[in-house]
Amino acid sequence: MKKKSKLGLLLLKEGLINEEQLKRALGIQEETGRKLGSILVGLGFITQSELMNFLSNQYHVPFIDLRSILVDNEVTNLLPKDLVYRNQVFPVKKIGKVLTLAMSNPDDMDAIEEVKFATGCQVNPVIAPAEEIKSAIEEYYEEIGTDLQTIDEEEIDIGDDLLGDEFSGEFDENDLKTMQFEQEVDIGRLNQNSKPIVNYVNFIIADAVRKEASDIHIEMYEKLFRVRYRIDGVLREVLKPDVSKRFAIVARIKTMANLDITERRRPQDGRIRVNVDKNPIDIRVSIIPVINGEKVVMRILDQSSLMLDMRDMGFEEDNLKKFNNAIEKPYGIVLVTGPTGSGKSTTLYSAMNRLNNPDVQILTAEDPVEYNLFGINQVQVNPSIGFTFAEALRAFLRQGPDIVMVGEIRDSETAQIAIRAALTGHLVLSTIHTNDAPSTVNRLIDMGIEPFLLSASLNLIQGQRLVRRVCSNCKVEVMPDDRMLREAHIDPAIFEGKPVYKGAGCPVCGGTGYKGRVAITEVLDITSDIRELILKNASTDELRDAARKEGFRTLQEDGLLKVKKGLTTIEEIIRETGIEE
Repeated sequence: MKKKSKLGLLLLKEGLINEEQLKRALGIQEETGRKLGSILVGLGFITQSELMNFLSNQYHVPFIDLRSILVDNEVTNLLPKDLVYRNQVFPVKKIGKVLTLAMSNPDDMDAIEEVKFATGCQVNPVIAPAEEIKSAIEEYYEEIGTDLQTIDEEEIDIGDDLLGDEFSGEFDENDLKTMQFEQEVDIGRLNQNSKPIVNYVNFIIADAVRKEASDIHIEMYEKLFRVRYRIDGVLREVLKPDVSKRFAIVARIKTMANLDITERRRPQDGRIRVNVDKNPIDIRVSIIPVINGEKVVMRILDQSSLMLDMRDMGFEEDNLKKFNNAIEKPYGIVLVTGPTGSGKSTTLYSAMNRLNNPDVQILTAEDPVEYNLFGINQVQVNPSIGFTFAEALRAFLRQGPDIVMVGEIRDSETAQIAIRAALTGHLVLSTIHTNDAPSTVNRLIDMGIEPFLLSASLNLIQGQRLVRRVCSNCKVEVMPDDRMLREAHIDPAIFEGKPVYKGAGCPVCGGTGYKGRVAITEVLDITSDIRELILKNASTDELRDAARKEGFRTLQEDGLLKVKKGLTTIEEIIRETGIEE
């Protein structure tokens, strides 16, 4: 159900409007962008009183007549002008830590969250007609000072408004001290002394962290400027800032990441460290030029969200036992494979956390170092100066480590050194990009590794994906769709006619039916039979067939176990694993 038509469908269900009236109103909404309720009232399909009473009953919130009340300036000053205009909300009163907020759509959770962020208050929504809210905003906010709309784009381009008149594209010592101090301040609260752009960027970051997003995507198009969050592996559009403010927002992010705000022709990478609600947050910033400006991706690394117990990630007991047995061997290679964003790094961090003892030396080569782990020597590689994974591995072997973690095996040189390290008494943990566990063997052979070296050094290969969890707050039983299962070559009989679960959609999960993620895995244990096949340069299919005889489960099969347990849905498993022949 599209958000813009939700109100219309509810009114239709209650018999307050008919389908033709809804269709006509939606057409006008698409053309004008106006509120659907206002359009329906304007067309005479429903009265204002009927609409307000319906909304009040539907959302269990009271109706308020804004024309009959006076609001103190101290209350209106709680919310900046750009916020109330953008969301069409109006603050009515504040008692203690509770702010009463007039809204025409009390189901707008994004607006409520933004007001919470701006004020630090709990929000008590009340319903008022959209026209009354608009009139109140114009009356009370007419004389309030400069907002986001008043920033001059020429200032934005050269950065004067953000960094001072003397800024020349390079940072001096005082600039760096200022920024370092600023980044130590918690950005989870609105700062009345900061400029609107500063508060707006802070809001985007804090909001993404609170919604447990892994990435923030800021994208520029010819007539559109939008912000999307990647939540549970799926992108969601959350904001559409004014297009004219795109340079200001990107310049602010560059400033926070110590990047050159005057450079728009080349990619730039940086790092931001901030606190959100007293939690330290590390953000990796990547900026690339696009035809309409620059695209920004900010990857959020929240130390508090790192799961170091693989049971919490959803690993099945048999697969977890095989993995733990492999990493507890004194030497050999353990590889984790999967695409970007499949949780490979988290799995390796969990493995190192299990192995991290005072009598063991662990060295890691990472690009980048995502999380700092106490007691582990972590090294950031830097290919631009020739300090590659291969170079780091060579240096590690002179340090006498017990365990080595290599962020990724990308080339033949790194693979060769990792194999040599495993054969000389070191335990090597690493990742590699392949589609599944069995195909990893032939991928390494293609990289120039001799089969006899692989056979002697490999302990285990684990393939994995992350799928979205069913929201526990709105979980409901449904019967499996037999037709969909057959189309995906899945035998419906595996569910034994029993129901599975899906999320109905609620405010907790943002209406998606999913909240959080769970891992699905396939574990190729390198047994003596598998070693013999590797020596014979067996095909991927031969390796998979032999592994199945020893209890190997594919990603899809492991995922279907999660479906049976009510952790995820059939649709998610098919989306992540495709159709197996």
